[in-house]
This record gives sequence, structure tokens and C-alpha cells, in this order.
Amino acid sequence: MWTWAKIPGVLLSLFLTFIPVKAFAGPVDLSALLAEAVRNNPDILASQAKIESASRRIPQSKSLPDPMVMVGYQNEGLTRYTYGKESGAQWMFSASQEIPYPGKLSLKGSMTESDLEGLMAMHEVLIRKTEGRVKELYYDLFLAYKNIDLLKEKADLFDRIEALALTGYSTGRSMQEEVLMAQTEKYMLLEKEEMLNQKILSLDDMLIAVLGRKGGDSPGRPGEPVPKPLRLDADEAVNIALKNSSEIKSIDKMKEAAGYRIEMAEKEYYPDFTVTTEYSRRGGDFMDMWSAKVGINIPLFYKTKQEPAVREARASLAQVEQELESARLMITATVKDNLSMIKSAERLMEIYKKGLIPKNGQAIEAALSGYSTGGTEIITVISLSKTLLDYEVLYWGQFTEREKAMARLEAVMEAPATLSGGDDK
Repeated sequence: MWTWAKIPGVLLSLFLTFIPVKAFAGPVDLSALLAEAVRNNPDILASQAKIESASRRIPQSKSLPDPMVMVGYQNEGLTRYTYGKESGAQWMFSASQEIPYPGKLSLKGSMTESDLEGLMAMHEVLIRKTEGRVKELYYDLFLAYKNIDLLKEKADLFDRIEALALTGYSTGRSMQEEVLMAQTEKYMLLEKEEMLNQKILSLDDMLIAVLGRKGGDSPGRPGEPVPKPLRLDADEAVNIALKNSSEIKSIDKMKEAAGYRIEMAEKEYYPDFTVTTEYSRRGGDFMDMWSAKVGINIPLFYKTKQEPAVREARASLAQVEQELESARLMITATVKDNLSMIKSAERLMEIYKKGLIPKNGQAIEAALSGYSTGGTEIITVISLSKTLLDYEVLYWGQFTEREKAMARLEAVMEAPATLSGGDDK
């Protein structure tokens, strides 16, 4: 039976026919994305180049200063060339080499080696952070796709509500407004789906940037993550994180380099040497001459040069020590914060999955049955349906937050969160 109440539903069907539908790609493997990010991420590639550059500084720091060669001529008188005719006329050749005080070159080499090792440790930190960012974007993408699935499921539920409203309207048991209410809710689901599609595009762009993809191809739809069990307590997790932390290793190397800089600054109190040899070619009947000299620089202005340099180096060491303590505190706080988030998410998921969602589903079925016989108002059915959608969205939101917290925890621990007491069970 045709009724005017069916017009919005027909328009909605036409709208669904002509609007562009996002084609979901097949599930994407997270491990493949992680490998791609490590291989192509611009920040990681820049860090690798920085390490390569730093490695080239090591042999430079251990090398002696360049020797100096001099060629000159000395003439007697101003009016004529007197070489070979006067004893003071001569061609002069000399070579000199600056030799740093013993121990200075080895200290410079140790400093650059420690700097290199610190950069290598920070490179590992960058890799962990990049992998963590990929995982977070991957899980956010999963949630966006999952919410679209939930919206489609609830569209089927609202189709049932609309069908019951149309039946009631055709029999005179319900009003046209009830049909319109059900159809309005379907339009609102379409609005939410379009917003989620836009979010997917944004997340795709961010993930492409982290992956370093030059072509800009969409990564596709993530597969559903398999939750990992958490077998660590807070103390175990903190101990593993502090033991494995590349950030702490990097700062330790900075501390080591700062110690070498103090030694180097103290070495500057001692003079460097310059060895010079000279040969003079006189020509004629005059004998050639040679000489050898050793010169030293005198740290005469040590009050304004060497002493401030030593204080500066010691202040740098104190700064690094405070940075090390700050890193330990931050790692401890990050581990505990993410453990708390994981446990909170697990408790909320339990409440949604075993309590609120099934109870609300039962209430909807009872309300639908009651509405079909005129015992329940449509606003009650719609309200329960929207609440069920909210609970399911919240459940998967907590599921995703748990996985993101696990990713952050594993990144800061640099080890699987399934470890217990240092052993993988």
C-alpha cells in the first residue's frame, strides 16, 4: 500500500544509490607497514645520514694537525740578486709540525666515539617512536572502519524500526511522525559515516607521511588486532624499560662524552709543541745551513681561557646528569601511565561486553516487540538503539585505546609487553 510516509524512505534509498561509496581495501599487515616505515621514513633516513657523518669525524679527531711547509728567499742588498755571491743570500726551506700534548688526541677520539654511540642509541629511540606512531595510526584507522561497520549494522536495525512504523501507520495505529523519526535517525547515521570517511582520509595521509610513501597510495583497511595478554606488573615493566631504554643509553654516552670533555679542558693547561726544521741553500762557495727548533705555546691567559673552559665542561656534565634523571623519571611515569590505561580499558571493555551491550540488546528486542503491539513508544525504541550504538562504539574505542597503550608501552620498554620477569612466556 502506497503512503506519503514512504517518500522519505524512497529518497533515502536513491541517496544511497548515487552517493560515492568508499571501497574498502583488504586487511593490511601491520608488520609490513612497520618494516616500510623503518626503511623509508624521512626522519629515520636523516638520522642514518647523521650517524654516517658522525662516523667520519672519528679519524679526523685522532689525526695530527696538518704540517706546514715554507719556501723563501733571502737576498743581501736591494739593487741586485746576490745568491751565491754573498753569505747572507740564500734559499730557505722549512717544515713544521704541531704536536698536541700527549693524551689530547686520544681524548678527542674518545669524545667523538661517544658522540657517535649516543647518536646510534638515539636512532633506536627514533625507530621505536616511528613504529609506535605507525601502530597508533593503524589502530585509529581500524577504529574508524569498525565504527562504519557498526553504523551499517545499526542502519539495518533502523530499517526494522522504520518497517514497524510504516506498518503501524498503514493500519492507523501510529502516526506519520514516527516513520519520519526512524528515517531521520538513518540520515543521522549517514552523516556520521561521512564524517568517519573523512577521518579515514586524514589518517591515511598521516600514515602515508610516516611511512615515507612517495606515491601517496592509501595503506588500506587494517585487520582486526589480536589482543595480547599483559603479564607484567608495574615494577617489572619499569625495570625492563629502564634496562632496555635506548634513550638512557644515549644520555649515558652523552655523560661519558662530557667526562672526556672535562679531561680535555684540563689538558689545555698543558702546552702543545711545534717542531720545525729548516734548510738554507746558499750557493757558490758558501756552505749550506740547517736548523731544528721546538716551540711551545704558553697558557698564559689560563684565568680567562682554560679555567672557564673546565667550569663549562663540568656544568655540561651536571646538565647531562639531570637529563639522565629526568629521562628515568619520565620513562617510569610513561610505563605506569600506560599500564593504568590498559587495565582501565580492560575493565571498561568487560563492562560493555558482558553487561551493558547484551542487556541493552535484550531491551531493544523487548521494545521492538512491544512497539509492534502498541505497548511501547517509538521514542523508547530509538533511544535504546542509539544507546546500543554508543555502547558498541565505546567498547571498540576502549579496545583501540588498549592496543595503542600496549604499543606505547612496548615502545618505551623496547620489549614485548607479554614478558614477565624478563622471560617470554
